[in-house]
Amino acid sequence: VQVMESGGGLVQAGGSLRLSCTASGLIFENYHLSWFRQSPGKDREGVACIDRRGSSTRYADSVQGRFTISRDNAKNTLYLQMDDLKPEDTAMYHCALSKFDYCTGAWRQYEYNYWGQGTQVTVSA
Repeated sequence: VQVMESGGGLVQAGGSLRLSCTASGLIFENYHLSWFRQSPGKDREGVACIDRRGSSTRYADSVQGRFTISRDNAKNTLYLQMDDLKPEDTAMYHCALSKFDYCTGAWRQYEYNYWGQGTQVTVSA
């Protein structure tokens, strides 16, 4: 199984980025998917999740209304559209795949079977 994120970079506050995550070696639509992020000195936190079919999503309060998670099962790809970025969004962003049926928004890391290496997002003030 391979999981790979892309799309990170340096952006000014108020700008936008679109992250992508592709997975291979598994049946993509059998997993609900999440984005997590981790800043230096902080715990990893859940940001957004989406169920297997893409019909249900959940967001952390800190990104609600600014980030949009989506998936394309035909392309084995997960996306995170990030708008109105803030300096506090600076972090390494990871995608993760879980065989649990539903995305509850609890983001229990032990529920996730596969993780990517991450893509760095840096937002300047």
